[in-house]
Amino acid sequence: MSDPWIMKGLSRQDPLRIRSASELTACVSEIGFLPFFANEVAGFSAEERVAADAWWTGDREQDPWEWRETIAAGHEIAYGKFFDGRAGFIAPAWLPAFANARREGWDFDGKWQSGAASLREKNLMAFFVDPESGDEPRFTGAELLSTDLKRMAGFGKGGEKNYPGVLTGLQMQLYLVIAGFRRRQNRLGVGYGMPVSVIAAPESIWGYDLMSSAYEESPGISWDRIMKHAMEMYPSAGDAAIIRLIGKRPDV
Repeated sequence: MSDPWIMKGLSRQDPLRIRSASELTACVSEIGFLPFFANEVAGFSAEERVAADAWWTGDREQDPWEWRETIAAGHEIAYGKFFDGRAGFIAPAWLPAFANARREGWDFDGKWQSGAASLREKNLMAFFVDPESGDEPRFTGAELLSTDLKRMAGFGKGGEKNYPGVLTGLQMQLYLVIAGFRRRQNRLGVGYGMPVSVIAAPESIWGYDLMSSAYEESPGISWDRIMKHAMEMYPSAGDAAIIRLIGKRPDV
């Protein structure tokens, strides 16, 4: 029998524990960015700041797994697979630095036209931004269930492969975020099943001006600022552990 998944965290009596989705949002807004789950950097996660026994209870007031739905839909901070392909949160103040460093200075249309983006990435991004839109990209404002996006973009049986990997890669590059969760609907419009992630371009939520506001500096400088901030928060962490979370410094 396999060992149970034991969550790290605090006791319910600990006065320092985060007790609500709004408190977690405020924490991320204050510190800038935070992985959802525990990792090699001790203390650098939401998991280690909440009650260890509160997970997967279905209690929307107490369960951090439920909080992520509230936080993603609230748009006060960004939620998605931002840290080593795993979920986490980024405050709007830090979105420009992450976008510039991860995109290496490219809007998606420029990346596609340069040949640096794959066709599978383009097939997904076509629902959110016009790759032929010119100097400043045009965003559709679309918010699509990930299940619908998969089907519409031609992934699945008999079609393109590795939808989860391509979608995660676009989130890692800050081209897409998880903007909420909704249940699928049957032909009568009645919801069924577990909530499914809603995918959107961050520019459609926080605006192109914000997301591109660090483009004036080199991607490496943006990365340096992220790295410096992470090391200031966790000075005892090794460089390698931090870099695994935030990604390698871009060469450009």
